[in-house]
Amino acid sequence: MRFIRVPLEMQQSRCLHCLYLAVLFIALSPCTSLAQEKVLLNGFAHNDYWHKRPLFDALDRGFTHVEADVYLRRHQLRVGHLPLFLKSSRTLESLYLEPIANRLRERSHCREAIDSIVLTIDFKSRSVRTYHMLNTLITRYKPFLSSCENGRVVFRELTLVITGHRPLQQLSTGNERFVFADGDLRLMKPGQTNPSLFLMASCRYSNLLSWKGRGPVTGFELARLKLLVDNAHRIGLKVRLWASPEKQEVWALLRNCGVDLINTNKLDKLRQYLDGDEEGNMNGTIIGDYQP
Repeated sequence: MRFIRVPLEMQQSRCLHCLYLAVLFIALSPCTSLAQEKVLLNGFAHNDYWHKRPLFDALDRGFTHVEADVYLRRHQLRVGHLPLFLKSSRTLESLYLEPIANRLRERSHCREAIDSIVLTIDFKSRSVRTYHMLNTLITRYKPFLSSCENGRVVFRELTLVITGHRPLQQLSTGNERFVFADGDLRLMKPGQTNPSLFLMASCRYSNLLSWKGRGPVTGFELARLKLLVDNAHRIGLKVRLWASPEKQEVWALLRNCGVDLINTNKLDKLRQYLDGDEEGNMNGTIIGDYQP
């Protein structure tokens, strides 16, 4: 199944951006079932490998965006948070690529929305060498991978996005690639950002907001966040703030400001929140001079 990226001029509003995502999920769902997992469009499983069952704990809860930290060690892309604790048995291929490929093969007769997965790979080691290793590794998975072919983005069942030490120069060259980049939210500007290179934009929460979930948010911080989110949406990018406080009040603020992906290490807590608050209702929280 392929889904070609909607032309940029059709992504000029938040409404059309959401419609685009909905069409993508429907296109990847040729059959339906009452037992089908509910997809969390706004959930992002940060440091997914910390969970007891990497990848599957997230998928079982409806998350389709997962993240893994990787280091290049002895010709392996090993998954882990700190170099001292890396294990040869925990690699990007064994924990993510192969299980995802097996899942897609097994469900090829009946693909569902939960089978459209975005894997964000946080490069912790030298970007160019790590990227070359990744390109070698993904050769056998290309039939499943979203790609950019001569500037045209084609979505398939698995989309790879690099964050952290991103080899932007290498990603920008060539006529065909199967990997995309996570952009710095503060630098994404319509007309100046290549929409075929970046699929999302992120930033550390504390670089934009000092709010911890209590009291008012300053009008300046709120206006700046909304401006940056709007710029990213005009390019067609999803927005994420990482290292954000794990509080419902913060999640509600982010959703009301248009942030697409809520970063979390607490899968059940975020799922419960999103299930119970589909509209991102702030429940009367006052933000500066703004009352949602």
